[in-house]
Amino acid sequence: MESCPSIKNILLLDSEGKRVAVKYYSDDWPTNTAKETFEKAVFTKTQKTNARTEAEVAMFENCIIVYKFVQDLHFFVTGGEDENELILATVLQGFFDAVGLLLRGNADKKEALENLDLILLCLDEIVDGGIILETDANVIAGKVASNSLDAGASLSEQTISQALATAREHLTRSLLK
Repeated sequence: MESCPSIKNILLLDSEGKRVAVKYYSDDWPTNTAKETFEKAVFTKTQKTNARTEAEVAMFENCIIVYKFVQDLHFFVTGGEDENELILATVLQGFFDAVGLLLRGNADKKEALENLDLILLCLDEIVDGGIILETDANVIAGKVASNSLDAGASLSEQTISQALATAREHLTRSLLK
């Protein structure tokens, strides 16, 4: 039976393996502790590779992990062992390039943390519930930029009621699609 490709998680870690932004789409890691253990293990397994120019692929705990590093940021996309590496690599490249566009080429941890709202919106535009929605970095960055312009201010500058209104609007928009 052919099934739609699905993503188990997307991780953005720093150069010490600490979380910058992560999103899980499967129940393979039911607790936060399990997720953090997985992140540490993946980081440890991949940190000695040089995934700066090309995306690298690794098998780990019955998962395929595609990853790429830039400065002090480590990008990972995880799929099941039966997933197509090229599809996972396309998702990774879309995320990687969209973050690069949104951070105006300054893809480092400091810049990523200052623009965490944009990165999280990026993840939401790329994958929903494990299903790949978009892999074109320009489309992803465009949607994220227009969403954050709609909001008028970055999430950190919004009041709670504004943030809730924005979240409600995003939810409504996603339900109406």
